[in-house]
Amino acid sequence: MASRTDASPTTDTMEPLARRFAATRRLSLDLVATLSDADASAQSMPDTSPAKWHLAHTTWFFETFVLRDHVQGYRLHDERYPYLFNSYYEAEGPRHARPQRGLLTRPSLDEICIWRAHVDTAVQSALPDLSPAAQALVELGIHHEQQHQELLLTDLKHLFAQNPLGPAVWKDSAIASEVAQFPAVSPPTPDRTGAMQWIKGAEGVVSVGHAGDAFAFDCEVPQFSALLTPHALASRPVSNGEWQQFIADGGYHTSSLWLSDGWAWVQAENVNAPAYWDRDRQFTLSGWREIDPAAPVTHISLYEADAFASWAGARLPTEIEWESAAAAFDPASGQQLDAAGPVWPAAADDDTGLQQIFGSVWEWTGSAYRPYPGFRAAPGAVGEYNGKFMSGQFVLRGGSCATPRGHLRASYRNFFYPHQRWQFTGVRLAKDL
Repeated sequence: MASRTDASPTTDTMEPLARRFAATRRLSLDLVATLSDADASAQSMPDTSPAKWHLAHTTWFFETFVLRDHVQGYRLHDERYPYLFNSYYEAEGPRHARPQRGLLTRPSLDEICIWRAHVDTAVQSALPDLSPAAQALVELGIHHEQQHQELLLTDLKHLFAQNPLGPAVWKDSAIASEVAQFPAVSPPTPDRTGAMQWIKGAEGVVSVGHAGDAFAFDCEVPQFSALLTPHALASRPVSNGEWQQFIADGGYHTSSLWLSDGWAWVQAENVNAPAYWDRDRQFTLSGWREIDPAAPVTHISLYEADAFASWAGARLPTEIEWESAAAAFDPASGQQLDAAGPVWPAAADDDTGLQQIFGSVWEWTGSAYRPYPGFRAAPGAVGEYNGKFMSGQFVLRGGSCATPRGHLRASYRNFFYPHQRWQFTGVRLAKDL
């Protein structure tokens, strides 16, 4: 995603910028510390990328857009790497095909880490003398890498789920993992969630989008006014226990609940539960574990979210309704990624007011991912980050348990195609009043 071109760090923010750069780069390495070279090189489907590729692509981003373009005399660490690790920037020339990233057994994970160290040293050395425009690109690169940290985790989860051994990225004593056969699981624990409450939302004209000089991606601007009609949002995301009721009531076999495209997808893919579910257990980054009925359901598609809402007599919120409600909450609150370690959504701490607005699971909205009125893509290659993807996708809000803390804002717009569900995607219901 491209940043606002006017959101350049000032001299007073240089030291924090350097610290955040170092901390972000260090967290990426912490996330892969338990992986073998084979773990880090494999690709489980075209939508995912190897962990090693995420480490390399984020390094390519800093080397290309900061060092190559703004540091006089800088020479690329390896002239072959741009072809391998450019993602989709047409302005940067040809690149290795995305579905074939898993074939890149070389360079090795160790070689990628050496390259990262080289680029990190060069960026840190250059930071004090960088122009405001280049400093803004470092800021963008930090947020870009945070996005890839979440993708790295969800891609690893998808990869490890393909292994019959049920391997764990991080061991957890409460989870049975790395077994050749499916382990026995205990009966589900009682659903601890309180009854879902309906919280009345704002009405009338509201402001939407990011304002001010702080960092934001360009798809969050410009700010504009929108009209909200009477509505209410559910107090929390839909739980696993509620989703089990949907399954038991034949939700995946009742065509009247589904959008036409969704019903075709369910039939074609033989979908009958959220991704990573197997009866009373689900696969996590710590291996197989018992489904917690009180935790938010996750790894569902927009199609599933919409069908559940129809079954529940509700609808999906619009992104404007969601943002209006989220503006009163701290975006650094909730269950988000603070360090490498076991990651899965947990139940809300209480059942009063709006819960889990930020963190836990990304929440599907019914809003198409389209530009705001007055949107203009940033000039140059970084302008390809957002604008060209504003077709056929839907907006998700709020972040997840795998989103690095400090990365989110009330105006933050994530987006995926309606069938995709390997991310930590969930749903909060809405209804008209």
